Amino acid sequence: MELDGRTAFVTGASRGIGAAVCRLLAEAGANVVAASRSEGCDVRDRGQVEAAVAAAVERHGGLDILENNAGVGSYGTLLELDMDDVEEMIDVNLKGTIYATRAALPHLLESDAADIVNVASVAGLRGLPNETIYCASKFGQVGFLRALDHEVREQGVRCTNVCPGGVATDFALGRGRPEEVLEGMMSAEDVAETVLHVVTRPRGHRMLTVSMRPMGEDSTG
Repeated sequence: MELDGRTAFVTGASRGIGAAVCRLLAEAGANVVAASRSEGCDVRDRGQVEAAVAAAVERHGGLDILENNAGVGSYGTLLELDMDDVEEMIDVNLKGTIYATRAALPHLLESDAADIVNVASVAGLRGLPNETIYCASKFGQVGFLRALDHEVREQGVRCTNVCPGGVATDFALGRGRPEEVLEGMMSAEDVAETVLHVVTRPRGHRMLTVSMRPMGEDSTG
């Protein structure tokens, strides 16, 4: 299979897109390490992240794929948002991505076929109403990986931001959205298939940003 012998570390892996990514990578032959809060890896805690990555490397002998998927969302105007939610979005979505990437990168640099994939969001590419802090966290996530590409490309590590529009998961509801927003959205499997496509491309090229949206979703702005 396409990913035989490769090891992937996936954050936010207990449900939704993360769980779907784990399933597809495993079906493609990868050794998948599924990291989540329920499994003792809260990406807000740098020590937990470093320990989980180290354990994955010790168990499988190396690391080839990092998929940053852990995320949270709260929705409302800037003055309506609870400051605890503000802190959590920055800590999980942005700082969690940085912590996981920093912990994984020394091992990825030793691989001959390394990929870092952020499941970011269209909210990392354009401003959206009632999503000021979520957009800020996702713009930061996208910018972080685009900049990292300049540092690691010549050493063979590919960096890709996958930026979906609406995906019908519990995450899409977050805090402050009605269930009706899920209608017409993509599935978690749709996004996971894109992640699999990215990491199985020939090593001679890289995909910097992949953005996809449901047919019924507005693409202006």
